[in-house]
Amino acid sequence: MTPGTDIELTGHAGKLHALRWLPTGDPTYVALLCHGYGEHIGRYEWVASRLAADGAVVYGLDHVGHGQSEGDRVLIGDFEPVVDDVHGLEQCARSEHPGLPVVLIGHSMGGMIAARYAQRYGESLACAVLSGPVIGRWDAVTQLLAADEIPDTPIDPATLSRDPSVGDAYVADPLVWHGPFKRPTLEAMNACLATITKAGPVESTPVLWLHGAEDPLVPYDGSAQGWQTLAGQRSEAKSYPGARHEIFNETNKEQVLGDVLTFVHAHLSGRSHP
Repeated sequence: MTPGTDIELTGHAGKLHALRWLPTGDPTYVALLCHGYGEHIGRYEWVASRLAADGAVVYGLDHVGHGQSEGDRVLIGDFEPVVDDVHGLEQCARSEHPGLPVVLIGHSMGGMIAARYAQRYGESLACAVLSGPVIGRWDAVTQLLAADEIPDTPIDPATLSRDPSVGDAYVADPLVWHGPFKRPTLEAMNACLATITKAGPVESTPVLWLHGAEDPLVPYDGSAQGWQTLAGQRSEAKSYPGARHEIFNETNKEQVLGDVLTFVHAHLSGRSHP
């Protein structure tokens, strides 16, 4: 595959930085990536390379206030416009590669965004994959909102993966936000969780939920609560014993991406669009 190419989109609150990865041959489908809180799409080079080797043309953007996109750092007052931004990315991908089926893959906060996207735009997707998604109940949000002042406590890099190099790279990455959560963002997350729960199951497209069984950052049980209301008749779920939060960067990441590709290929046929 070729390295990711920088592209620029217009989002709801300014310019959005995005990356596009091309396979070596003609692409057979489009994969859209949604990154998590405080990070950026450049951290998904490994995922994009695996998808591109499978024949996908891969697109991902830095959400507003993240990475190289415009906006106050990690400040999101409403996630519905962020979903709109991802829809703009899908429209960009379809204009450049008309007729190809589109799959959506989101991690953590990006899994929450992808879940909401599937509820709103699932009929346009071949399938969606949620990795360690913030759905259902996330006690960290409730606890932080209850505090008079949000503590300036960075995410513990040890929660990300059993591979210590993942945490080391995260700490050293200048595009990762290492400061405190912002209250409006937490309130918006809480509101989005409630919206997803109220909207109910996704029946318009198959959804796969993957989660590390030992995820200390977005614990399995809270997401499982959300999955009970989100899962439709064509949904599937799998957990990984011992795995922490970033299952795409875990010691068994080859297995995880293999499971993603198996699911994707099971649902690619018949979902192309002009």
